[in-house]
Amino acid sequence: MSTLQSIILETPNVSNNVLLHSCCAPCAGDVMERMVKAGIELTVFFYNPNIHPEKEYLIRKEENIRFAEKLGIPFIDADYDAPNWFERVKGMEWEPERGIRCTECFDMRFERTALYAHENGFDTFTSCLGISRWKNMQQINDCGQRAAARYPNLTYWTFNWRKQGGASRMVELAKRERFYQQEYCGCIYSLRDTNRWRVANDRPRIQIGVQYYTDE
Repeated sequence: MSTLQSIILETPNVSNNVLLHSCCAPCAGDVMERMVKAGIELTVFFYNPNIHPEKEYLIRKEENIRFAEKLGIPFIDADYDAPNWFERVKGMEWEPERGIRCTECFDMRFERTALYAHENGFDTFTSCLGISRWKNMQQINDCGQRAAARYPNLTYWTFNWRKQGGASRMVELAKRERFYQQEYCGCIYSLRDTNRWRVANDRPRIQIGVQYYTDE
């Protein structure tokens, strides 16, 4: 039995209907496959006004749409309200990764996800953000639970998607599907800091829309 087949997923509520906040296809792919194999009814909610520039945002979104269509999963394309995101994190431009700017960013995205869940009959929502080893799982779960607490009978599912090889399968699936390979978290400040590190280490700056996963 494969590792994927041996994982038993049980949603925290009885409806078996989950709204999945997705940040990108590479992070969401394994989560989406696991839910489908478990018989969970899911809808993907793409709300990521943090992603910069818009060209990067559109590529990540289209890759996610492509995989959702392949699996027959409904995809909700939310607004790209980047100006509101910049206002939300104003004054936090030089905060480190995983710091309070990231908390504000997660809060904003999960508040919108929770609102959609509440208005459209979902009692459970979750996110694929935590599958990345670059993210703080507790920070993400705290933001998700805080957003869910705004509405009665809404639960944020804190399942650890890295569990039992999830992070490794994420990369394997990305290679299989030849997803676009983003090289920074997504926001303009992450892009800035990543490029500063690259320059300091004699590496080329990030080129938007160039790198894709391959089997090699």
